[in-house]
Amino acid sequence: MLVMNETLASSKTQKVAIVGHSNTGKSHIFSRLTGNYSMSGNYSFTTIEMKSARMRLGAAEAEVLDTPGLQCLHFHSEEEIAVCDMLFSGEVDVIVQCVDANRLKQSLYLTLDLIELGIPMVIALNAVDETARNGIWIDAQELSRRLGVPVVETVAIQGRGIEELKAAIGRARSGGKPLRYGELAERGIAAIEESFPADACFRRKLALMLFQKDPYMPEKLREWWGAERTEAAIQAAEAVRSRYEGHFSRHMSQTRHRMIDETVAPVVRRSTVSLKGSSEFFARVCRDPLWGLPVLLGVVGVMFWAVVYVANPLAGWLDAFLWQPVEGFITGTTPSGFVHDFLVGDYGVLTLGLSTALLTVVPILSIFFLIFNILEDTGYIPNLCVLTKRAAERVGLTGNSILPITLAFGCKTMATLTTQNLRSRKERIIAVYLIAFGIPCAAQMALNMSILGRIGLWAVVVVFGFLSVIWVLSGVFLNRVLKDDQKCDFIQELPRMRMPNMQAVLTKTGYKLWSFIQEAVPIFLAAAVILFAADKTGALHLLKHVMSPIVEGFLGFPPKMVDILVLSMANRDAAAGMLIRVVSQNELTTIQTLVAVALTMMFVPCLANMVAMFRRLGASVALPMIIVINITAILWAGLFNATLNMGTVPRQESQVAASPTAGTVPGGKGRGLSPLQPR
Repeated sequence: MLVMNETLASSKTQKVAIVGHSNTGKSHIFSRLTGNYSMSGNYSFTTIEMKSARMRLGAAEAEVLDTPGLQCLHFHSEEEIAVCDMLFSGEVDVIVQCVDANRLKQSLYLTLDLIELGIPMVIALNAVDETARNGIWIDAQELSRRLGVPVVETVAIQGRGIEELKAAIGRARSGGKPLRYGELAERGIAAIEESFPADACFRRKLALMLFQKDPYMPEKLREWWGAERTEAAIQAAEAVRSRYEGHFSRHMSQTRHRMIDETVAPVVRRSTVSLKGSSEFFARVCRDPLWGLPVLLGVVGVMFWAVVYVANPLAGWLDAFLWQPVEGFITGTTPSGFVHDFLVGDYGVLTLGLSTALLTVVPILSIFFLIFNILEDTGYIPNLCVLTKRAAERVGLTGNSILPITLAFGCKTMATLTTQNLRSRKERIIAVYLIAFGIPCAAQMALNMSILGRIGLWAVVVVFGFLSVIWVLSGVFLNRVLKDDQKCDFIQELPRMRMPNMQAVLTKTGYKLWSFIQEAVPIFLAAAVILFAADKTGALHLLKHVMSPIVEGFLGFPPKMVDILVLSMANRDAAAGMLIRVVSQNELTTIQTLVAVALTMMFVPCLANMVAMFRRLGASVALPMIIVINITAILWAGLFNATLNMGTVPRQESQVAASPTAGTVPGGKGRGLSPLQPR
């Protein structure tokens, strides 16, 4: 309810909201102000949920909120609605608008919206180092004078200007006089305000939004005020619109355009000599239909080389120097039996749980995350989206779907949540399905590259080629079956490509690895305990017998594969880690390894991704979708197995050939041998 909180001003803990357009540095500002890391990247929709942390503000303490990108106060996506609800709640003491100095003019439209709220605010003019390199200088003091709020220059990624920003938050103030829209319009705005409840705040802004016939406003006002008082305000706005000559939204937009032009002109100075370097050239190359594909293949090649020839030997080195002495000590001091099996047996908490997670998976992920984070911070991903736009249209997706699908290679859960920006329900359903089916997240991609890379580059081409074909066929089928609905133009914001800040890249890599350890290690340990108990009680043997016709008959796997499929239902990363261990023990042939990797990438989405699917599509769509994904995954894997057995891949091979650089995997047998080498 929009009632002003009278005790707010005297509260010791102020609430500071960081808002702004997507990809303007909000998360960097949040991290620098609070010391609490927030994930960031050089593309839109990195932040999809609000985060909060505390910071010292003089002698007092303040709660700081990092918010998703906000284009304006006219509600659009679910995340933008949440941000607007927060701003209109009356609980925010200070707004820090993060403005990309390279996009000053575009950002000022949101600035005018925020000023009309009357909440004290500060502008963090971010990335001023880039504008200077491009021959653009912005007079922050003059901009502050014209807007009536403090303006602080920052380079958030380097931490420059943060202390000045903290000081400015303490002296934040409301903007100057609200923008006037002419005598006739102002009389109408006043008439609408008179119909509001006496205890309502943000009266002028709400009146403007009703005057503009904002589609979400009536619903929100009913939620805040109740139906009766809202209906009176809506009728008053209708009466004003009927008397107003012309289109008010167009008039309002033109008035704002003029005001912003008058503000920007005296504060921005441009060099007559272009100082642009290779950034724009490389961006054009990355999205060019001719040159973009070789660049993409080069990126994938670097990832493949790093995982196979750097991460795998690193895992082997850690195994030889850290795990093998520990395992040897436990084996030498613990007699065979229950305790020995519980610790270092096939389902031991140290063998399958701790060592696999920390000494096999983490080294591989550290190399992969490092490269992926560099790509994120350069701004390569949005340009890749443009490159793949035409291919996406073949499977019923507009270019707007490409960013969520591309983000799935980083985190499928986050990618699924970002599909809320797709206005077409058909497109959203196709995108969510394709994200869940056949696209590996960063962790799974790295682990599967590690497995396939030890067989050879041809194995990577075969498996990912197969997955690409069925992924496209699935999209084409859904495009034909689902009914067409709303069409949307493709609008992709392309950030400036920049050299990544290696300190920020390393910090993000460490954050992701720590998040993985916190999330996955308990799952690895729990899986080891559950499988150990199931093995000792005979339940695992019974499950393998029940699933034998599918696992052994149709898919051609040994019974051990049941363990991996069961683990996939909890966490795909843990399943991939266990698959590495099974392969290292020479329990899968080459063909079985290829089919296993393909199946685990198509099989059950992780629990977090399933929750995101339910959140975006609802149970009536998400549940059948998950069932269909699992059934089709098994069918496609069976077809893949049959095709490979008819082809040229050796069918009687009992071991997978090792790459020269492959290292040992914790828990693997045949110590001293490479993980995929015959014993």
